[in-house]
Amino acid sequence: MTSRWWFYPALGVLALPLLPILLLVFAAILTYPTLPSLEALTDYRPKMPLRVFSAEGVLIGEFGEERRELVKIEEVPDLMKKAILAAEDDRFYEHGGVDYVGVMRAAYSNFTSGGVKQGASTITMQVARNFFLSKEKTMTRKFNEMLLSFKIEHNLAKDEILQLYINHIYLGQRAYGFGAAAQAYYSKPLNQLNLSEIAMLAGLPKAPGAYNPVVNPKRAKLRQEYILRRMRDLDYISKEAFEAAQNDTIQTKQSAYHQEFAVNAGFIAELVRQEMYERYQEDIYTQGYSVYTTIRAQDQAVAYASLRKGLMEYDQRHGYRGPEGYVDLNKNNTDELLEDALQDVPNSDELIPAVVQSVGAKTISAYIKGGQVIEIRGEGLQFAQQTLGDKLALNRRIRKGSLIRVAQNQKGNWEITQLPQAEAAFVSSNPRDGAIYALVGGFDFNRNQFNHVTQAWRQPGSSFKPFIYSAALEKGFTPASVINDAPLVVDPIDTGGEPWEPKNYDGKFEGPMRMRQGLTKSKNLVSIRILQSIGTDYAQDYVTKFGFEKGKVGHFLTMALGAVNVTPWQMLGGYSVFANGGYRVSPYLIQRIEDGQGNIVSQAAPVEAGKGAEQVLDVRNAFTMVNMMQDVVKHGTAFRAMSLGRQDLAGKTGTTNDSTDAWFCGFHPTLVAVTWIGYDNPQSLGEKETGGGAALPIWMDYMGALLKNTPEIEYSAPERVVTARINDHGQRDPGGNRIEYFYEENLPPEQSAAPVTISKPTDNESDQLF
Repeated sequence: MTSRWWFYPALGVLALPLLPILLLVFAAILTYPTLPSLEALTDYRPKMPLRVFSAEGVLIGEFGEERRELVKIEEVPDLMKKAILAAEDDRFYEHGGVDYVGVMRAAYSNFTSGGVKQGASTITMQVARNFFLSKEKTMTRKFNEMLLSFKIEHNLAKDEILQLYINHIYLGQRAYGFGAAAQAYYSKPLNQLNLSEIAMLAGLPKAPGAYNPVVNPKRAKLRQEYILRRMRDLDYISKEAFEAAQNDTIQTKQSAYHQEFAVNAGFIAELVRQEMYERYQEDIYTQGYSVYTTIRAQDQAVAYASLRKGLMEYDQRHGYRGPEGYVDLNKNNTDELLEDALQDVPNSDELIPAVVQSVGAKTISAYIKGGQVIEIRGEGLQFAQQTLGDKLALNRRIRKGSLIRVAQNQKGNWEITQLPQAEAAFVSSNPRDGAIYALVGGFDFNRNQFNHVTQAWRQPGSSFKPFIYSAALEKGFTPASVINDAPLVVDPIDTGGEPWEPKNYDGKFEGPMRMRQGLTKSKNLVSIRILQSIGTDYAQDYVTKFGFEKGKVGHFLTMALGAVNVTPWQMLGGYSVFANGGYRVSPYLIQRIEDGQGNIVSQAAPVEAGKGAEQVLDVRNAFTMVNMMQDVVKHGTAFRAMSLGRQDLAGKTGTTNDSTDAWFCGFHPTLVAVTWIGYDNPQSLGEKETGGGAALPIWMDYMGALLKNTPEIEYSAPERVVTARINDHGQRDPGGNRIEYFYEENLPPEQSAAPVTISKPTDNESDQLF
């Protein structure tokens, strides 16, 4: 026995190297049962934002702390998966949660480089850390991370783990997951990204802030190139694809004028958010509701571009006002100073802020965000030419340090521009059921959130006259009724104020004329005499048929000229009644609402004209009004719309006193649209500005684009509407040179006893109506 005294000490010495391993195993045995449940992974329910979509499913708005777009692994493009593996864990499908080969490779790389250059965290380990652990760099946390990785690998399939990673990892711009990042950076779903964009996103998990292509484009490009090289080394991509992607320039949506979504619909998204908050309160920001609107993406894009173009054209007619501000460059003209100066000056889509660095006789150089110095010359200087000399006050003169707005024209040349001070509104819908197709509440939602479509109570001017004329038809007037366009002094009792001597817009009086001519030429005195005849109380009650509020209309004669308070939204509903044959349909925006699980919790059930909608107007009245408003386009104040080359458009211009508000409300049988221009603090738009000159071009640009391939539609006269030849005095006359529509029971008197042939006009006769 004594000869074996050395055995146990020797055994202890031999076992000593195994002690750390034994302790590690013991710690694992004690720790494993205390690891958190994987329920957060197996029943994955992240905070999901409220998302707003167009009718086609295009994302147009999002509200919540975290941007998320959950995607299934089978929906992720193969190149996206390979890019992620190349960047983070190329042996993901080979290891069991901890990549020992990767650990050795990272240790060797870090040893030879003399610092920590390469990590060894697998995708599974990152999932464990992001779901359950803190980011503190301790041995305990790393140990728990490895144990959790084993547990995750034991309970979930590889594709399930990768799917969790793809949906949960933070990638900057408030985007969690690659689906959300694709939208945040490129306004695209994952399956539409190209290789260059895929590699850019794959490089973000390591350091979303450092490699953010919006904030740090140079570092992001280096990281992207590294991912591309890894993909090439792993034979994931061809040499040709590698070289093509490497040569692509960085172009995120933020670097292209900061547009948040594929379609600019800020006012629509906010309307939806308000409606959802009334229903579900704070849950809308975390429970993943999806709201599908009636908005058509193409309509919205065209409407947005048309409104901005029209408002810019109006603004440029009234000249350049001068620089927006001044930056002192005399002491320190560095890129850092210039970036700081521009940091708080947002872009307005294509209108980019710039700081002038030098002013020459024929050229201006200016600095824009991101370090680019641009040159403006030739036609690009014309708009601001008067401010380039030294005769103006310093605050109106363009000089070194001036803060200006610039934009690129269609040729790619830079030009000086400015943000308009006036505002505008545009809204369109289906006149049959009220579905809103496009809504633009102002020039720039980020600059001014006031929605001029729904919140702006303005006077509609002459665009309100069709409702008065419609009331007159119900009182026995006809388009051939003769009304005197002559001077008139109105008693104060009929105006609610002082004596009133109204004038026509052009200051001219033409004497007796037919009612059709009065509307076509927008004669104020004709409208006033019509209202005098039918009575203001009757008219006030009558216009409520179209959705107007009685209290906002008043019962004075000024109603005849549109001195009432309406919103563009209400005008849209009112004109829809004419367009759809006399039915009241309420404009609506939300088509359906889905909860976070995709269940429909609310579905719109709109009534349609002729299918459940209330008929508020005799179809003959609606037809007659449409026919007269067609003449406004063919021969009257909206004549420029004839350049669209269509015969099936109708509408009415509107201009208020001192040209404070400019309107055009018009329609096609399948599409009704309203546009308005004015200042938030009411003031004149300019002496020569009218609805036909300022508002109509916006409507025309929209209608021209949307009806481009739409066949013309003829308005058919309904039953009990007949035609008769008339003379200039509105009397039936077999030899009359005009043809007019009448209610069957309301024919005008004959000029003579000669028989009158009543028939519908031929195509050649239709223009004789005017």
